[in-house]
Amino acid sequence: MMHVMADDPVTIDRRAERGDPDRVGTRTAAGASPRAVADASPWARRLLVAGIVLAALNLRPAITALGPLLEEVREALAMNGTVAGLLTSAPALCFAVFGGAAPRLARRWGPAAVVLAGMAAVTAGLALRPLAGGTAWFLAASALALAGIAVGNVLMPVVVKRWFPDRIGPMTGLYSMALSVGTAAAAALTVPAVQALGGGWRLGLGMWALLGALALAAWVPVVRGARTRTAAPAGPGAGADAPGTGIRITRSVTAWSLGVFFGFQATAAYVVMGWLPQIFRDAGVPASTAGLLLAVTMGMSIPLSYVLPRIAARLGHQGPLVAVLACCGLGGYAGLWFAPAQGAWAWALLLGVSNCAFPLVLTMIGMRARTGAGVAKLSAFAQGTGYLIAVPGPLLVGALHQHTGGWHAPLALMAVLMTAQLAVGLVAGRDRCVEDGG
Repeated sequence: MMHVMADDPVTIDRRAERGDPDRVGTRTAAGASPRAVADASPWARRLLVAGIVLAALNLRPAITALGPLLEEVREALAMNGTVAGLLTSAPALCFAVFGGAAPRLARRWGPAAVVLAGMAAVTAGLALRPLAGGTAWFLAASALALAGIAVGNVLMPVVVKRWFPDRIGPMTGLYSMALSVGTAAAAALTVPAVQALGGGWRLGLGMWALLGALALAAWVPVVRGARTRTAAPAGPGAGADAPGTGIRITRSVTAWSLGVFFGFQATAAYVVMGWLPQIFRDAGVPASTAGLLLAVTMGMSIPLSYVLPRIAARLGHQGPLVAVLACCGLGGYAGLWFAPAQGAWAWALLLGVSNCAFPLVLTMIGMRARTGAGVAKLSAFAQGTGYLIAVPGPLLVGALHQHTGGWHAPLALMAVLMTAQLAVGLVAGRDRCVEDGG
C-alpha cells in the first residue's frame, strides 16, 4: 500500500474538476509537476504516449482471446467446468495478488521500469501458454501473463498522473480506449485468424505475444529516458515515489463502497469475458459469431470510456450513471435468459454498455480524494479489495453451469450481483472525499 505525506501540497480543484474534466488533477504552484515532465522533449512525450497506448492494448487480450476458444482448450487439456471456472477467475485473483505489489516495486525501481517488466511478463506468458501440455502448465503461463497485466492495471494511472499531470482526463480516456480496443480485437479476431491461417487454439492464443513484443520495444527507451530525467527527487505527491499519508482508508465508507462497487463490476466483466461466448455457443450461435458478439460487447467501451469520465466529472453525484449502467446489465441478463440466440446482438450491446462501469469507477476514484497521493492510495485499496471480491464470481458461474446443465442459475446469480452493484454504487457516487473521513 502506498503512503504519502499528510501535508502534500498537490491539490485537485474540485470546481475545475466539474467545469473542465480535461484538467482534473492539475497541480498547484506549490506542488510542482514531476521534473520528468518539465525535462521531457516533445519526442520523448510522444514516445511515452505510444508506450501507454501499446501497454493498454496488452491489458486484456490474454483474457478475451481465450473466451471464444475455451471449449477447444477444455477438450485439449481435459478441463472440467470447475477448472474452467477457476481459469476465468484467475484474472481477478492475479490482479488482487500481484497488483498489490506494484506500488512497492514502483517506489524501488520507478513506475516505468515496472511497467516494462509487466509487459515482459505478459509477452512471456502469452508465448508460453500455447506450449502447455496440461492444465497446470497452462494455468501457470496464464498467471505469468496476468501478473504482468496486474502491475499495468495499477501503474498506468500513476504513469499518466506523473508525466501528464495537467492532462489526466484525455490521457485516461486514451488509455481506456486503447484497453477497450485490445479487448475487442482479441475477442473478434482470434477465431477468424485461426481459421484463415489453418491453425488451432494454440496459434490463436500465442499470436497475441507479438503485441506484447511491440509494447516492450516502446517501453525500453521510455525507461532509459525516465532514468535520465529523474536523477533528482520528484516533487511531493509525484506518484509512486511519494512517501506516507495519514489517511485511514479502511475507516472510510467511501473507500469501502468504491472497493465493493469495483468488485461487483469486475465480477460482471470477467464473467462476460469468460463465459458470454459459451452462452451464445450453447444457444446454437457459431463460434466465430460468438467471438464477434463478445467483441461488440467489449467494443462498446471504446467510445463510452472516453465520454463517461467527462460526464461523470461534471456531476455532483454519479448515481444516475450507476443506475443507467446497472439497468442495461439487468436487461442483458434477462435477454440471455429468455432468448439468447434470437436477440444476441441486442444483449451484447446492453452488456457492453453495462461493462462501462469500469471507466466510471476509475473516474469516481479520482474524484473521491483531493490529492494525487490520496488518489493513488484510494486506487490501490479499491482495486485490491475489488479484485478479491471478484475472484469467486466466474468460478461460481462455471460450477453452477456444470451442476445445473444450463445458464439460468448463473444468470440469476449475476442479476442479484448487478442489483447489489447498483445499491453500493449509489453510495460510492456521493460527493465525498476520503481525506474527510467520508
